[in-house]
Amino acid sequence: MPRLWEADPNASFKRRLGKSAIELDRTNNDPTCPDIWELSNGDVAIIGRDLTSGYATRLPDGVSIGADERLVVIPGIMMRTAKGDIPDA
Repeated sequence: MPRLWEADPNASFKRRLGKSAIELDRTNNDPTCPDIWELSNGDVAIIGRDLTSGYATRLPDGVSIGADERLVVIPGIMMRTAKGDIPDA
C-alpha cells in the first residue's frame, strides 16, 4: 500500500522557524546545532540529535518509527520560539 505522504528530497529550505540555537544560547557556535526549517513545499525539517535507538523500545502505544524514519530531539525552547512562525492551519 502506498504511503499517503512522502518526503520530497528536492524541496529547498525556505525559512527558519523560531530562533537559531546561537540566539537561544543552546550552542557554543558549533556548526552541528539543532534547528527547525520550513521547506519550499510547506513541510518542516527538524535538525536534532538522533535518539531513535534510545526511545525505540519505550514508545507510547500507537507510535512507531519506520525503518526509514528517525526520532530526533531538539531543545524545547526552540519549538516554543517557533510557535509564532507556525500557522494554525
